[in-house]
Amino acid sequence: MSTTKNKKADSADTSAVSRYFHSIEAALAGLDVYLRDSKSPLYKHGLVAQTVTQYLARLNNSFSSWQNRIDYEPSFRISRSDSGFPVFQNVLELEKDRQTAEKRLAAIPEPDVLREEMADFILRQKAFPRELQKTMAERLYLETVREGEVFSPFVLPETTKVSANPKTGRPYYLTHWGVFDGVSNLPMIYSVMVEDSSPDMMKTLVGKDGRLRDDVDVPLPVGGLLNPELARKFDQFAEANSAYSLSPTTIATNMDQEFFTLHPKQLRRIVLGPFFSAGITENNATINRILDRVANPQNAWLLTWTIQDVYSKHENEGKKGFWSSTPARQEYHIETNDLDAARMGVSAYENHALVPHEAYQALYAAGEIDKVFAGYKTHIISGGQVISDV
Repeated sequence: MSTTKNKKADSADTSAVSRYFHSIEAALAGLDVYLRDSKSPLYKHGLVAQTVTQYLARLNNSFSSWQNRIDYEPSFRISRSDSGFPVFQNVLELEKDRQTAEKRLAAIPEPDVLREEMADFILRQKAFPRELQKTMAERLYLETVREGEVFSPFVLPETTKVSANPKTGRPYYLTHWGVFDGVSNLPMIYSVMVEDSSPDMMKTLVGKDGRLRDDVDVPLPVGGLLNPELARKFDQFAEANSAYSLSPTTIATNMDQEFFTLHPKQLRRIVLGPFFSAGITENNATINRILDRVANPQNAWLLTWTIQDVYSKHENEGKKGFWSSTPARQEYHIETNDLDAARMGVSAYENHALVPHEAYQALYAAGEIDKVFAGYKTHIISGGQVISDV
């Protein structure tokens, strides 16, 4: 979908764009409600919900920014036949604007000055000041981009938890980062639970009893990996090894091989999407046909996401020799009894779907519930609440 208009399509395009933004906003808000629900069977650990919700906030800021940008730069495209999310070019442009916002704002008059100029133009010219309106819209857009954290092509890692494994005497960290994949046009959230056998970190963080030292204050969250000597290299690794085309097991294995003293015990990837919106996306003919029947277009959407996990089943001990040394290596479990898990290269996975009550009713009336939601944990949003396991 593009908002570049001609006279005949102007009204229809404007309506479609408005409906798309409303739908994606409602979907992300519904997912946020689900994550914050203490009764949610999936996210009993509050730290997981906190991690994901901060990326949802970034996505919301991105969509708000794109919506503002359309007011002065009417060009916006989504991946209609695949992800249902904006194409990667929009993400790149938003990131570029974020980096240059301060400089561009310095060259644009303040809002009060622009309002006075607009009022003066109307009085003198007896016409609407469209160019001044576009300038005002650009200023509001740049202010939004500058002040809000957006979902960048790569969101730098952050460590939100530190503890210790008394069996190994190693500290371990929960570190997460975000990626908007440029090929699939899908936003993704990664987290890894990794043990650190670096002598300095073990000495600094772990006591003789194998537990985290009480006298060491770690002000979480910490930007990047907690180990300062490896933080920059870890950032570079995460940016280079987070493509959707790589399986979670491949990413964990690459990390295990890249860092001799880091031992990834569990890696999780949350893939947001595809997103379906009536009259806009074309990624599933059956779903699109039924969503078109929903009376209220603002409730004619469906959001899916997938959670993929890979965990270590065993660690092969490292060997130290006079001439050479072999670092400890992980053996990762892949659930070969499940064809989809084996195809994804994961130990376990879950597919989830969030749908408004009205859209769910339409799917039910069409007899397509079993077909559409086969293999999915379904969540229905109604009246500001989410009902799961229907």
